[in-house]
Amino acid sequence: MQYERATERRLEEALGETGGQHKERLIRSLQESLGEFERAASLNPVLLEEADCGGYIRQRVELTVVPGLSFGAYVLVPKGSSGKLPGVIALHGHGYGSRQICGLNEDGTADSGPPDGYHHFAVQLAGKGMIVIAPDVIGFGERRMQADLAADPGAPSSCYRMSTQLLMLGKTLTGLRVHETLGALDYFAEREDVDKASIGIAGFSGGSLIAFAAAALDERLRASVLIGFPNTFQESIMAVHHCFCNFTPGILTHGELPELMGLLAPRPLFLESGQDDPIFPAHGFKRAVRELQEIYRQQGAENRLAYDLFPGAHQVSGRVSFDWLRRSLTGE
Repeated sequence: MQYERATERRLEEALGETGGQHKERLIRSLQESLGEFERAASLNPVLLEEADCGGYIRQRVELTVVPGLSFGAYVLVPKGSSGKLPGVIALHGHGYGSRQICGLNEDGTADSGPPDGYHHFAVQLAGKGMIVIAPDVIGFGERRMQADLAADPGAPSSCYRMSTQLLMLGKTLTGLRVHETLGALDYFAEREDVDKASIGIAGFSGGSLIAFAAAALDERLRASVLIGFPNTFQESIMAVHHCFCNFTPGILTHGELPELMGLLAPRPLFLESGQDDPIFPAHGFKRAVRELQEIYRQQGAENRLAYDLFPGAHQVSGRVSFDWLRRSLTGE
């Protein structure tokens, strides 16, 4: 009943709006729902380490986006290329942090075993000739709270504690994560080896939540790949048990997930999901695809939306999306 009422309210609010007015209102509502965060006067980037990984150079940098809150990010720079390269922000979800998508174990050693569901996708993107930045998302790996580690040294995340405390301040954990991602974008765009006119974003699971919101708020992100997340709120977040960090107060009164992802139109957007994903079901993915196809059709950009429902569960594929991302960023 509440879902239907929220749908009716959205339709009523949209009456009489032009497409541009509707989009501006949705972006403003998304920003307000996420909450505002203070910005540090300087990112104060520090190069912590550099390693030759064969086909690419892996750098570890430290950035400060929120005053007093620094974080690490890996930058993977393909070897053998000259001039500026297209760039990608790669965002992990639940797990042990950026190491998990950069070919490393939790302790920082090289991961030489069979890849997990992340499939080292930041390394895959670098292998396509794109320079990649993979920030450590707050709440995971090295960025878990000491209070959680004291209670359980093996605590998988600090999502619950961070989310609830931020809600008491009228903010959200997603908002903080998006804020730091856009700070990382600022740093990335100013690097001499990155073509700032050709920067995209790719996220998996919770990383896709951050990715779509960041791209909705900043058009410098020219193309997006959303993996293991595209769906509807009704058929995923509201129907299946999810981490507390996936919930944004009031967001459903402004837009269903496909409509919010549609804020990226007419920029290129790729949707990827596993046929047997238990937490972002295939039927919800198909519904999201249909609704986004209509949004892109209305903007005359049908050819900029692509998707892949691949054989698999909650995991990264990249069998089509990674080459698509490079083409979308380079025009090749």
